[in-house]
Amino acid sequence: MNELLKELAEKLGISTSFTYGCGTIKTSVVGDDVLRFFIESLGYGAKNDEEIRKSLERLEKRRWQKAAESVYVMTVDEQGFDLVLSEDEAKGEIEVSYAPEGNGDFSCLAVNFSEQERREEGHTAYVRLAAALQDRLAPGYYDVKIKTSRGEYKTLLAIAPKECYGLDTKGKGKLFGFAIQLYSLKSRRNWGVGDFTDLESMVDILANSGGDVIGLNPLNVLLHDCPESASPYASTSRLFLNPIYIDVEKVPFYEECDKDGQAIWFAKEKENIDYTAIYNAKIKALRNIFARLKANEGTDYYKEFEAFKAADTGELHRLAVFQTISEEKSKVCNQASKDWEDALSSSLGSGVEKFAAEHLYEIDFFKFLQFEADRQLKMVERKIKERNLALGLYRDLPVGVSKDSAEVWGDKYLYMQGSGAGAPPDNYFPTGQKWMLGAFNPFELKERCYKPFIRILRANMRYAGAVRIDHVMGLSRLYLIPDDGNEGTYLAYNVKDMFNILALESYLNKCVVVGECIGNVADGFKEMLAERNIYSLGVLWVERKDDNGTLKTPSEYERKYFASVGTHDMPPLKAWWYGTEIGIMKDLGLFTDEEAQGGYRWREHERRLLLQALDSEGVWPEDRWRKSDYLYGDGYPEGIEEAVHAYMSKTNSEVFMLQPEDIFQSMKVQNLPGTDIDKYPNWRSRLPVDIEDMESSEAYQRNIRAVKKWR
Repeated sequence: MNELLKELAEKLGISTSFTYGCGTIKTSVVGDDVLRFFIESLGYGAKNDEEIRKSLERLEKRRWQKAAESVYVMTVDEQGFDLVLSEDEAKGEIEVSYAPEGNGDFSCLAVNFSEQERREEGHTAYVRLAAALQDRLAPGYYDVKIKTSRGEYKTLLAIAPKECYGLDTKGKGKLFGFAIQLYSLKSRRNWGVGDFTDLESMVDILANSGGDVIGLNPLNVLLHDCPESASPYASTSRLFLNPIYIDVEKVPFYEECDKDGQAIWFAKEKENIDYTAIYNAKIKALRNIFARLKANEGTDYYKEFEAFKAADTGELHRLAVFQTISEEKSKVCNQASKDWEDALSSSLGSGVEKFAAEHLYEIDFFKFLQFEADRQLKMVERKIKERNLALGLYRDLPVGVSKDSAEVWGDKYLYMQGSGAGAPPDNYFPTGQKWMLGAFNPFELKERCYKPFIRILRANMRYAGAVRIDHVMGLSRLYLIPDDGNEGTYLAYNVKDMFNILALESYLNKCVVVGECIGNVADGFKEMLAERNIYSLGVLWVERKDDNGTLKTPSEYERKYFASVGTHDMPPLKAWWYGTEIGIMKDLGLFTDEEAQGGYRWREHERRLLLQALDSEGVWPEDRWRKSDYLYGDGYPEGIEEAVHAYMSKTNSEVFMLQPEDIFQSMKVQNLPGTDIDKYPNWRSRLPVDIEDMESSEAYQRNIRAVKKWR
């Protein structure tokens, strides 16, 4: 490897090598071409040694070009920042004043200065001063002005608590709740996909059972013109909600509109969720409602809508414009936003303003969808408060967005160009995974004072008691792959800044943070999460003692876990028992016959380990004590769901999340990683029972009883 190239890459936060794998750890050395690609993506030349030297010199000069950074992020016990001033300025008087962000009422700030570094640039000497705050500021954001003999400089201070917001159990001890995929909920009144009214019903069911938290899949808006792109982890904007979750019949003016009950009935009768039919039926009905709304401008509902629009700082408008363009383009051909003509290819395009002026009604309609989705989710929050749930909604924030998203279209220079986020090689995917999700440019993100990241956190903490950060290690580094390549590498973010911002927003929004870090995790990362009071996932199938696969005992689970049996990427308990996903992978050609047989043999071994663990903890229901070893093919043990849920309820973990799929013996895998809709119906499986029948079912009652014995 070219040593100069390596030096430049490392200074820019681009990994020149990385390790991967479980059990057998492998090291991958990143090729020079990949390094050059990412160096150039960050705006630095690297074609030859001369360009690299100039880039290194430019990087060093950059440290001395600005008197103050755009933002300084710190904790309450390390308050200070640095300044770069000419020697003459540094010798003169320096006045520092501050005000809460946006307040404008500045006060003097006592600061001690000390020289840290010195640099000669031409005939001018510059010094770097460390500015230590003598007045301790409370957590928050502060505008800061620095006056010197040569002028005034401005910056922003973000002062974070040392830890994220703590879990308040309200004296209830260890908590439990449901981890649900909202789209999968069945009810006799919904239109074929779970909606916010179903979510309210689940709040009542949970509260009646003594539970306190409802975990959700990401609720973010997806592509309007392609309803079948249903992965909740590839949204078009993490700032807004998916209108498919609107209960249309709860919207004012619905009763005045024509109904299309037949289309809804056909969609509900299908085995898997028909997103196109359901979404189109809802949009058609909501358009009719919107027309009634526009004809009734004097109503309170209309005034609420206008107030919602007035609060927009630009993001809502950009989303609505993007969706309107997408809809217009889909009438001619299905074009991704990257293929739109230059005039419309980004929010800065020369034709965007004219297009918006010609489509005001349509743009307003898409804003209306967000208004109503927000209104209905707010109703869910109101129900949670009425039922006194200790934690309430536990939302999920995806690691990235689709590259053809409104987020990327609306702010293209904020994101890495020509590459997307993915996953490095591992035991399951030896060539890695090419998700092609948009990823922040770390330098541009900091230049913007992290405000795009802050807005995303706030949007997903809204109405929530907890938020799960998908692939939380992505706040420290992301594995990126060039669009036209297969080999990638990690790009680093300022991990200290990112986690301080996360802690500050957690504190300000009173929202517990959970970090998903299953898979490749850097050494010491989980310990760092614990120090920050960030909960981790404690998944039964992942929490093992040794290479033999021995399950950890309940007493060995960490207290700061959100424990669960599985995740949406794993088969439900009954499907796991039979190795359903192994057979699917074999049928799809993703496993060879030999790999599948190996998988079945290991699953048989795992079943024995599970039975041994359940026996040792004495968690089988008294009237369903297991009667055999249940070798493969011998059937499914009666009462095993209760035993497993009792086992997990016994853990030290402060929160245990049950999956309805386990309670009701679903055989369907919600998501099969590494597959698309052409191979497997990901994100399209419904629960096998209607919400109206849940509480009265024997399976539900027995499982809740097993949980409450230990929680």
